[in-house]
Amino acid sequence: LSLNLFTSCVCCILIPRPSVFVVCGMPLLNTKIVGGQTATPGSWPWQASLQSSGRHFCGGSLINNQWVLTAAHCFSSIHPNLVVVLGLQNLQGSNPNSVSLTVSQITVHPNYSSSTNDNDLCLLKLSSTVTFTSFIQPICLAAPASTFYTGTTSWVTGWGTTSSGGSISNTLQEVSIPVVGNRQCNCDNGLGTITNNMICAGLSAGGKDSCQGDSGGAMVSKQAGRWIQSGIVSFGTGCAQPNFPGVYTRVSQYQTWINSMISTNQPGFIPFCSMSLPNLSLLPVEKTPVYTSNQ
Repeated sequence: LSLNLFTSCVCCILIPRPSVFVVCGMPLLNTKIVGGQTATPGSWPWQASLQSSGRHFCGGSLINNQWVLTAAHCFSSIHPNLVVVLGLQNLQGSNPNSVSLTVSQITVHPNYSSSTNDNDLCLLKLSSTVTFTSFIQPICLAAPASTFYTGTTSWVTGWGTTSSGGSISNTLQEVSIPVVGNRQCNCDNGLGTITNNMICAGLSAGGKDSCQGDSGGAMVSKQAGRWIQSGIVSFGTGCAQPNFPGVYTRVSQYQTWINSMISTNQPGFIPFCSMSLPNLSLLPVEKTPVYTSNQ
């Protein structure tokens, strides 16, 4: 019996875009195969640190040379002396590859609900354009036709706490977690909590998750050598709790809104297509012939 891999998604036709598409999601220094804790410098060059008066409060992702995508709930209060730091590895100490920029425009999604966390995204326009380097590059964004099946390997990065209520990490951290289907996530987090504008990820046993301080950062998956952002760190019950997956804003729902805000040098939107194996339990069982002897 031979089985062939198949995909239920036929949308994966890459449509060339200007300069952002050429470089997005293709870090020069990321050769990641297995997981770890401390991220290698340059592995996640779209990672942004949002800082207020010199203190990190949220993450974000660079999506072209002047815009950063983050979570709306990061701006539930006023943040004086706001800057975005790109190419950053350590919150304290030397960072020779980092660049700090002020923000000229903050745009929270008009339908964001602080009570339900629906439409939890925000765009930050940097005061000037940034030059791409090995340590500063944009991420590709998941296009509307994208599929992220249960179990799809995803990565989340940030300087958030390593335990609920703990201290912010000084060094950029990374964690690999699988996607959890929305139906299961709804059961885990409470019926009606999870909308189609959300995507979940985490281990049923817990132990790996985003946490406080990671909010606004990117959840990404790799396809054909290119990293694509599927989610924005949004909310969860504690951190890394068993049977409570983290919840992320589903990026593929927002191409129209994002492009309406960014008129030039628009981000690179790419359909992500999860690979799926056939359900073996539904396939016919090939019986082994039984031979009898007449002797």
